[in-house]
Amino acid sequence: MVMKSHENFVGAWLFLIGVILAVLIGIATAFFIPISKIANFSTPIYLILVILGIIVGIKINVSGKDSQNFLISSAVLVIVSRFGMESVRGSLIGIGMGDLVSSTFSALLVLFVPATIIVAIKSLFSIANV
Repeated sequence: MVMKSHENFVGAWLFLIGVILAVLIGIATAFFIPISKIANFSTPIYLILVILGIIVGIKINVSGKDSQNFLISSAVLVIVSRFGMESVRGSLIGIGMGDLVSSTFSALLVLFVPATIIVAIKSLFSIANV
């Protein structure tokens, strides 16, 4: 029988919900929502992702080697998403996928940047033994 830890239960579920929500927002803004609606509703939509990212950063319990793995993985994801937005839009624009991939990367950035910053700050405080 496998015993599961419940200390990361909330953080893990919020993390999964945030990734799914970011991908759905990226797809919706690329294909289904008109530009006029995006201008009106982009602030609250992205605010939800930022708040979710902050909650994930606070709730996720990473320590020691786990925090290193999380920070490296999330830093790579943030860097690749940012640079991928630029290059993918130019290379996939002919087949109509540039906006989809770019908006999905943008939504993932909005989710991951606050979570990464908070986990990095928590990691620094644990190193300093404060």
